[in-house]
Amino acid sequence: MKLSPYRRLKTKITLSFSALHNFMYMEAAGGITLFAAALLGLFFANSPLESHYASLRETQFSVALGHFSLEKPLLLWINDGLMAIFFLLVGLELKRELVEGHLSSFKRAIFPAIAAIGGMLVPAGIYFAMNYHDAKAIPGWAIPTATDIAFAMGIIALLGKRVPSALKVFLLSVAIFDDIGAIIIIAIFYTPHLSFTAMVVAAIFIAALFLINRMGVRRLAPYFVLGVPLWVAVLESGIHATLTGVILALMIPLKKRSSTSTDTLPDEEAPLHRLIHDLHPWVAFGILPLFAFVNTGISFADMHYASFWHHVPLGIMLGLFIGKPLGILGFTWVAVKLRIARLGKGLQWRQVYGISIICGTGFTMSLFIASLAAGQGGMEYVGLDRLGILGGSLISGVVGSLYLKRVCPTKRR
Repeated sequence: MKLSPYRRLKTKITLSFSALHNFMYMEAAGGITLFAAALLGLFFANSPLESHYASLRETQFSVALGHFSLEKPLLLWINDGLMAIFFLLVGLELKRELVEGHLSSFKRAIFPAIAAIGGMLVPAGIYFAMNYHDAKAIPGWAIPTATDIAFAMGIIALLGKRVPSALKVFLLSVAIFDDIGAIIIIAIFYTPHLSFTAMVVAAIFIAALFLINRMGVRRLAPYFVLGVPLWVAVLESGIHATLTGVILALMIPLKKRSSTSTDTLPDEEAPLHRLIHDLHPWVAFGILPLFAFVNTGISFADMHYASFWHHVPLGIMLGLFIGKPLGILGFTWVAVKLRIARLGKGLQWRQVYGISIICGTGFTMSLFIASLAAGQGGMEYVGLDRLGILGGSLISGVVGSLYLKRVCPTKRR
């Protein structure tokens, strides 16, 4: 039976939406989208459209309320504003895993925690050793300490079922502790000036959030009503505004209503779980790709072969590709030998080494820290630091996936 043009169009639209839905729920979808956005940013920065790309990033947007006004270029609205939502999701996932997930017990948490510490200290040490003589480059010491969970999990997903589930859990756990470390680093080392008045205002809003949490308020709206002015107060205080997301996440209720409550539904979801589910697609397919698009626009016009051997990009690349696996494997091996921790069930040392190479894909968080470091005097190295991040992440991702493909046996029926 021949379909009418209307039915054919409807069928094509339905199939297209079905394919899009299936793609969005692939484990590797977030990493693929992020990679595509980064390539698009590189394309615009090295094409005849470069001037339009630059003007888009610098387009000014302002918000005014009475005598108060806030004006920033699009780049900073994304880096300071939208990335606060990304950190909100990070904070929610941290709280979930630490309270009821894979990291809820000391025995489970100690091995990946030590791995994350090693994976941050050694890359930072390598970068510092190569840049200690340059005062303008020193603020970038934390750039190679980060791991991009979207890229890393995307690479693992592309390897298919050959990667054991224990290895995926280990990677996720290391990335979570890595995020904790990044949050602490941003709060301590990238806060140059503080406003006491704004900090007092922020403390008042944090106290109000804590109060409504203790009162058992389960609707998310009141938390966000208080979260917006908290973001403004933290921004004005000098502390990076993205940390507002982490603070807000810690206040979102995790437990369901008491079983004695008359209005409790059998299938009711905890507010924190519901918010993670709602935010994930917006962050993975909206905020992070947009962040990658506006931050990876490196112009190669003034670069040449020697640029790769400059102490800034070389320090970042070696930190990510050499420092990450050396720190993760070295620290965990010593911890196991000293009986401080135990190698996780179902893990092998050669697989841990493969995952430690994958952890060298710093990308999103490395770019974010690079933007903070640039604000502390390293503006002249903005293109070079991104070159190091892209180079180190790409090498780590390719080598790590090839190595894991070799050491993880194919499952047979």
